[in-house]
Amino acid sequence: MTAAIGDLDHDSLVYVGRGAGLVSIGDDSARVGARSATFVPAGSMAQLSATAELEAIVATVGAGADLHAPMGPAELVTSLDDADAESATSARSFQILFGPHNGSTRATLFAGFIPPGKAPWHYHLYDEIVWVPEGPGRLHLESGTEELGAGAAFRLRPRQVHIVENAGEDEMTIIGIFTPAGSPSAAYLTPDVATEYRFAG
Repeated sequence: MTAAIGDLDHDSLVYVGRGAGLVSIGDDSARVGARSATFVPAGSMAQLSATAELEAIVATVGAGADLHAPMGPAELVTSLDDADAESATSARSFQILFGPHNGSTRATLFAGFIPPGKAPWHYHLYDEIVWVPEGPGRLHLESGTEELGAGAAFRLRPRQVHIVENAGEDEMTIIGIFTPAGSPSAAYLTPDVATEYRFAG
């Protein structure tokens, strides 16, 4: 099975949750597998061919997104097995799959690794969409709490105060994309926010 990925005006970022295949853009091709990602810039078309049953999510980012200056050569495929983890809030860490350092100047695609428990209330300055490959987890917002099971997804607006809680006993992985592109560690918790938001669960 082969799927065409790409758009004249939108960047496409693809994360492979399971399976294996081959991605091709023009004369360039590379293998993809579980925990890997590919980037298709606006104006390009890619062919994603499955060599084994393949599960992938595709996010597109339009031309209206703020552009980050490119910081390195573009890559076709990256993998969580190759990237280095960086620190985030609390005891959490993350790995960037695509960002300005390797071709994606409109958005950042990353994996977040959450130990059991919860971080403090915080917010980001970017617009973020998160996919949860496996639960259990909980999303805490001002409006209430939502359970996060396998396959759940949610959106966080800029400056939306939240907690993503790992409700299990093992490390929880989330896949996120945010725009404008930047660092997943850019989280904020000001004294007034800390006073207003108290976690009672």
